[in-house]
Amino acid sequence: MVSFFAKLFGGGSSDTSASPKRSDPVEHEGLTIRAAPMPEGSQFRLAGVIIKTTDAGPLERLFVRADLFTTREEAEDFTVRKGKQIIDEQGQRLFADGAETGRA
Repeated sequence: MVSFFAKLFGGGSSDTSASPKRSDPVEHEGLTIRAAPMPEGSQFRLAGVIIKTTDAGPLERLFVRADLFTTREEAEDFTVRKGKQIIDEQGQRLFADGAETGRA
């Protein structure tokens, strides 16, 4: 069984169809937001990644919410808005631990 994080970050399985496709990047306050809505039945769950580019490589923070949408496009739009809200509230503190991956 592939873990939730492995599915979102694209690891743990040779089946790439299990990984949510990431949207085009959206820049906000020096960070990058990429929506990655998760298919759930006939709907899509709000999910995405906030990325900070560093000299040592990218740092990523995953966020997943309970919100479900009927279309992928709608889920992507709301994911970007939620990502901006998280950045506005937490800013660089999201990456204070220096870990490569984690949850927002």
